Amino acid sequence: MGKKARLLVVDDEASIREVLQRTLESEGYYCSTAANVKLALDELNSSQVDLVLSDIMMPGKSGVELLQEIQVLCPDTAVILVTAVSDTQTAINAMKMGASDYVTKPFNLVEVILSVERALEKRDLVISNRDYRERLEQKVEAQTKEIRKTFLGAIKALAEALEAKDAYTQGHSRRVTEVAVTMAKEMGLSVEERDRIALAGLVHDIGKIGVTEEILHKPGKLSDEEFACIIDHPLMGVRILMPVIRDPEVLAIVRHHHERFAGGGYPDGIAGEKIPIGARLMSVADAFDAMTSNRPYRKALTVDEARKELLANSGIQFDPEVVKLFLDSEDKLTFCPVSAAPPGKKG
Repeated sequence: MGKKARLLVVDDEASIREVLQRTLESEGYYCSTAANVKLALDELNSSQVDLVLSDIMMPGKSGVELLQEIQVLCPDTAVILVTAVSDTQTAINAMKMGASDYVTKPFNLVEVILSVERALEKRDLVISNRDYRERLEQKVEAQTKEIRKTFLGAIKALAEALEAKDAYTQGHSRRVTEVAVTMAKEMGLSVEERDRIALAGLVHDIGKIGVTEEILHKPGKLSDEEFACIIDHPLMGVRILMPVIRDPEVLAIVRHHHERFAGGGYPDGIAGEKIPIGARLMSVADAFDAMTSNRPYRKALTVDEARKELLANSGIQFDPEVVKLFLDSEDKLTFCPVSAAPPGKKG
């Protein structure tokens, strides 16, 4: 900052204010004065001050109290305290509180000027380092967001590619997402909550990447070991997504979309309202799409048959309020079950 810094001299003795002001202005600084703490605070409130040179012992509030006010009002302002030789301990204690330096009376004006220069240099360095850290943090944050965005895009693309390979599940996540988000809107959930549900819906089955095709496409009943692989996919999905999705609500929807309203679902067996609302919505949308799509182990149900299954499992597998909302919102929902798989295809 150099010689263009703005200084404020605070002292109840006019002669000292004049000497310090004249000396500092001769060094090229802009310098104003105040006779007490109140006037000093008025000056600090009305204009930017880079450094305050204040006497400690003054009528009314002391220089130490002014230091405390400055640290709250304008923490970037450096403070040098002026004290008598007999009271240097007070000044030393004030430095522990954040003062930049202290000088003693009677003045050595050369030492005063050197103290001001050192305090301003330190102030400039602190501000410069802080600004650099903030810029660096902003840059790192922006790069981190871009990396997460890229990875998330890759995960979404992978989920879509996995579905595209399978005639039984092609477009499943998109359809489930559309139904769940529509119900969330009908329920009056906020845009932020609907966005979380949309993101979770698109990737809710990404954990199936860890399940072999033989198990996913098996036409008959699964063994206990095979079923254990299936029920692990929500946890696998969370593990895949955690490095790129930091929102715990999105991860919770992915984790709990196979819980049962009455308990006994997976992976955690939680029940009722302990299951996140996004997961309860996803559960109904997911089950309806699965029921109305051809699968290796059965043909697709009709829409009416699927509705009956939802009602039969209301309060058991599904949240009754969500089932009712689903049935009441049919005119706003788009049902697009996948077509039958080609003969002999195991999906």
